[in-house]
Amino acid sequence: MTPYVPFSRHLVSTLLAALAALCLASAPAHAQSDDGDAQTPQVRFVTSHGEFVLELRPDVAPETVENFLQYAREGFYDGTVFHRVIPGFMIQGGGFTPELSRKPTRDPIVNEATADLPNQRGTIAMARTSNPDSATSQFFINVVDNDFLNDGVRGPGYAVFGKVTDGMDVVDAIAGVETGYARGMRDVPVEPVVIEQVSVIGNDE
Repeated sequence: MTPYVPFSRHLVSTLLAALAALCLASAPAHAQSDDGDAQTPQVRFVTSHGEFVLELRPDVAPETVENFLQYAREGFYDGTVFHRVIPGFMIQGGGFTPELSRKPTRDPIVNEATADLPNQRGTIAMARTSNPDSATSQFFINVVDNDFLNDGVRGPGYAVFGKVTDGMDVVDAIAGVETGYARGMRDVPVEPVVIEQVSVIGNDE
């Protein structure tokens, strides 16, 4: 039988210190935001159903975040609607007017989906076609964990680039509105859910 060798207090303290240092070194850059060294962008949505706030992740999806922020700063999203709402799945917006006219967009961006930032409840991701690199302005907010949308599960996945940090109850309320068919599309809210304003906190206020 192998003899039992007890750990000394000094050895335990040394191991714990080493583990703490390893965890600190492995922490993502956005974790430094508490001391102001690496503030992550925050965006406020004002909708006809209330307000919510997003924290974006340029450390994981830099091109996606910059694309979204450019649309927001230009006022592109103001006056658009959540045109596709599916309870128990997600709410999608950022491309249509209340009359369901599609707004012209800039060129599509590369798909930055990664397993490191999965499609979990409260996260925001880019909507796209079957072409992975086709996302423009439209986005969706997951109201449940949607693992099948993650990179590598059923293909390239859908790029998550932030999460709701305040006002998830508003997102849930939007997810619960009555929907129907309109202009050849399904899951359209019967009463338009309007995005009245999208602003970058600290930059546009």
